[in-house]
Amino acid sequence: MDHGDHAGHNMGPRCSMNMLWNTQVIDTCIVFPQWHIRSNASFVLSFFVIVALGVLYEYLREVQKEVDRKIAASLRGNGAERVSRVESREGSTSPDRLGEVEDAGLLTGRRVLKKTLSGGTPVPLVARSIRAILYGASVFLSFFLMLVFMTYNAYLILAVVIGAALGHFIFGDTINVEGVLSGATGGKGMACH
Repeated sequence: MDHGDHAGHNMGPRCSMNMLWNTQVIDTCIVFPQWHIRSNASFVLSFFVIVALGVLYEYLREVQKEVDRKIAASLRGNGAERVSRVESREGSTSPDRLGEVEDAGLLTGRRVLKKTLSGGTPVPLVARSIRAILYGASVFLSFFLMLVFMTYNAYLILAVVIGAALGHFIFGDTINVEGVLSGATGGKGMACH
């Protein structure tokens, strides 16, 4: 018995890899070989999962903004406001000025957060860790959605776009008018983390 010739054996359905625009449904694999579309029903379910991931991405972006607002408010209450007042009074952020701001905290007995040369206020370790975790999750999700986009499947691309638009509609219900008019808002979209 010769087992070397497998030409007559059916190896079963395989993932189809398309590098061109396509509308294939059956045998499409999404990112992993385990996410193998074997029926129209599983394709529809996958479509809605991808839409949900797009919405989740927009939700994560809003959570990041809210966490940053809370951290900024907390830092303002813990001395960052005093740093800003000293700097605005002196009109300088030179290294000499920063040393004076830090020393002012020593004289009062309270810790004053020193503003860095880049213009930012140091963030405590726990808050930095939370920010890093949220940022990492959003980067992971953005690249995951990019890989879905790279299936070149028109339906899956549509699912990513619908998810992003729906998420933006749900979570983008307010606008900072002054920030937009002054150009101060960072309008990062899904295309870049």
